[in-house]
Amino acid sequence: MRALFFDGTLRFDRNFPMPSPRPDEALIRTRLAGICNTDVEILRGYKGFGGVLGHEFVGEVVRADSAPALVGQRVVGEINCYCGRCPTCRRGDFRHCPHRTVLGIRGRDGTMADFFTLPTRLLHRVPDSLTDEQAVFVEPLAAACEILEQVHIEPSHRVVVLGDGKLGLLIAQVLHTTGCDLSLVGRHPRKLARAASGIATRLATDPADPIGPDADIVIEATGSTTGLGAARSLVRPGGTLVLKSTFHGEVPFDPSSIVVDEITLIGSRCGPFAPALDLLNQGSIQVEPLIDGRFPLDDGLVAFEKAASGALKVLLAT
Repeated sequence: MRALFFDGTLRFDRNFPMPSPRPDEALIRTRLAGICNTDVEILRGYKGFGGVLGHEFVGEVVRADSAPALVGQRVVGEINCYCGRCPTCRRGDFRHCPHRTVLGIRGRDGTMADFFTLPTRLLHRVPDSLTDEQAVFVEPLAAACEILEQVHIEPSHRVVVLGDGKLGLLIAQVLHTTGCDLSLVGRHPRKLARAASGIATRLATDPADPIGPDADIVIEATGSTTGLGAARSLVRPGGTLVLKSTFHGEVPFDPSSIVVDEITLIGSRCGPFAPALDLLNQGSIQVEPLIDGRFPLDDGLVAFEKAASGALKVLLAT
């Protein structure tokens, strides 16, 4: 089969070995895969991963011995493949299983191939009302929804989303549903222009519109080593700072101000798929404006060049 894999160099292979599903796994044919900033960071050394890249997908189940009703169904899937036996799993914290593999990130080949495998318990059927182009956003949209699982946001709260990339734009749409006083802050007018209707945007580099340190909640989604410091400068004493960025590199940051100003610091990663699917199905989230390109899998190397150049969502079609 065809696959995009990384072994220190990103390569395209037409004769990559076909995966063989375990009894509890499904064999899935990829329909669309999305290139995430994490995929780009893997090429720079993040997590030391080697193998087939990709964790954002919509696919069709072609074999599922443990769940035959899934065969022929369009699905999306959660990426943390947990053991189900350790103390962490027994308390229900499956995403943090110390023995987990992570699709296309840690110990498990990903979705940028003709076929891949995933445990059937992690799969979610895609409603017929959603297009593939919408469904491929479920995983990053779920990550955006996770913020509402971790932080209570009220209409009176002043909230800043820092970062105008794919994730920042999705987070802004999700938080906009709370009715809070929301601002999306970024450095790229072209990307800020993609924000959904009704979301206030501000250019971080505009001296005529300085942003004060008075936000109740700041979401850091810049994907940059400088993002934490910039986000810290925007949150009020006693406020909350949510970190979403993952990247290869060290962060130049003095944590003492977090202590002095008693800032609540929250790491936020993967999230719930059901609310993400519901938001898409209700038409509450618009993802099509975030698509900057669609390439056949054979042109995956070119697609990654585009994604690394600052594009928004780049898709790969099999």
